[in-house]
Amino acid sequence: MFSRLKKWNTLRNQILVVFLFVMAIVLLIVGTLTFNQVSTMLKNNADKQIKQTAVEANGRLGSLYEQIDTASKLIMMNNNVQTTLLNEYEGIQTSFAQRQQLMGIVNMIQANSEGIFSFELYTSNRKHLLPLDDRNLTTRVSEKWIQQVDAAKGRLVWIGKDPDNPDNLLALRRVNLLDHGFNKGGYLLIRIYRNYFQFTNQESDNNLDQYSILLDKNYKPILSNYDGALEPIIKNNIQTIFLDKQEYMVTKQISNETGWTIIILTPVNDLTKGINVLRMGIIFSGIIGYFIYFICSLFLSNIITRPILKLTKTMERVSNGTLTMAPKVLSANEIVELNSTYNHLVKEINHLIEMVYQKEIIRSQSELKALQAQINPHFLFNTLDALRWSLEEKDEEELSELVVAMSNLFRYTITKKTDGDWVTIKEEIQHIVDYIEIMKMRFGEHVNWNLNLSPEWEHVKIPKLLIQPLVENAVLHGAGNTVENCTITISIYQDADKDYLQILVQDDGPGVDEEKLVFIKKSIETGERTSEKGSGMALSNVYKRLQLYYQDRLKQGLTITSEVNVGTTVSFIIPVNGGETC
Repeated sequence: MFSRLKKWNTLRNQILVVFLFVMAIVLLIVGTLTFNQVSTMLKNNADKQIKQTAVEANGRLGSLYEQIDTASKLIMMNNNVQTTLLNEYEGIQTSFAQRQQLMGIVNMIQANSEGIFSFELYTSNRKHLLPLDDRNLTTRVSEKWIQQVDAAKGRLVWIGKDPDNPDNLLALRRVNLLDHGFNKGGYLLIRIYRNYFQFTNQESDNNLDQYSILLDKNYKPILSNYDGALEPIIKNNIQTIFLDKQEYMVTKQISNETGWTIIILTPVNDLTKGINVLRMGIIFSGIIGYFIYFICSLFLSNIITRPILKLTKTMERVSNGTLTMAPKVLSANEIVELNSTYNHLVKEINHLIEMVYQKEIIRSQSELKALQAQINPHFLFNTLDALRWSLEEKDEEELSELVVAMSNLFRYTITKKTDGDWVTIKEEIQHIVDYIEIMKMRFGEHVNWNLNLSPEWEHVKIPKLLIQPLVENAVLHGAGNTVENCTITISIYQDADKDYLQILVQDDGPGVDEEKLVFIKKSIETGERTSEKGSGMALSNVYKRLQLYYQDRLKQGLTITSEVNVGTTVSFIIPVNGGETC
């Protein structure tokens, strides 16, 4: 961690960090002050606008209320209505024709009055005159409303929702007899469309997601698009309230004419939309300003640190073999540090790497030659041993064939090809065929072998004598350690990864137990002898040559599995393109 910090602790980076830090502090202070001032102004303006909207809505509702009051007065003061109610007051029954004539007058006034659903006219004893049915006033409204209307002496009394139709509102007033000492002549029930008092202008003008509530003087809702409880809003004199985890600003306005209360609930988020735009504007402007300041700071720091960079480039030329004098500059500790570290080390590192690389190549080549030289006499000794077993039993013709086979074996082992130690799998298999034929001279039908090889893999290049020592090991330690017939199987097929081949040499000989198998695996890695009959170098030799030829491209090195009385399997996985293809 400390080394990383030291790496970035340069003069240029220090200048950049200081300049950018100061600029960040300045932008933060200016942005915060600007945001607070402008956001306060926006909130105050939004509050004033909503309050003005409530005043305008209150005035509009008062005007609508006056229109209903005026229309109802026209009916109350109509000559025919006064005459009819006076007759009823004096006990004279109103004929059906008179009621029809009265209905026409009322309908005409209703048609010229906006928002009124119907007028219902009752006598002083609450008998129904209009419309033409037999309903009584007490079936329409409760007794307490009738008492309030009598106490109002002709003024309009607001009742609220119509029990018969929730889409309508009711208002009631007493009709006084003008020619009879203003005595009670009857009652006029007005049915009003509920949406007549909708705040359409208020909603469209502000275009906000608001709740609008209209309450009568008894705080009963006339109109409301808010479904929650109204008590917390009505009783508490609060400026904001939380509804459904969202903050709302509460605006109230009471009408002097009607006593109604208008309540407007406006989401604070809607009021602060302009503030969010302001915030994004300040942030965006700060980012642009910060970027411009960064460019300027970078330019200034480059001017200051340019001599250091020139010195660094001069010292880097050492790696290319050109050693030049560093220019004379007056600077800080960075130059001293660069002179003390790179002046000598950079020049020497490449030289040391080259020496180590050349030594490693020489070592690998020497080891491969030693292994190849080791396998050749080993193979020769085993083959001559097989010849010794055959001389006493074979006739001249068979011996001549044996000599030809041995000649082919030695030619393959000793002859040097143009491409070095790489041969095709087909050539290696042919060498194994010659070797098996010689071994059959010794073991006869006691040794059998099978080959599983697709023709498409015959021309893949592998190192010479990579498979034959494994077959030789299977013959000597498989067939040589059992009186039963022994079958050796060579299988070469494509791995699950299509760029690799898996090669297996199996025998159904006596096998070895787990303890012996562990010892063999350990001996292969260390190069020690693995058996009492020979030097045990075949498996170790193949193991080492696989590591040297394929190195990091080897997917699976030499692997041995064995089971007593079942047999032994030796396998490895090599890349298809390990050598050149024919």
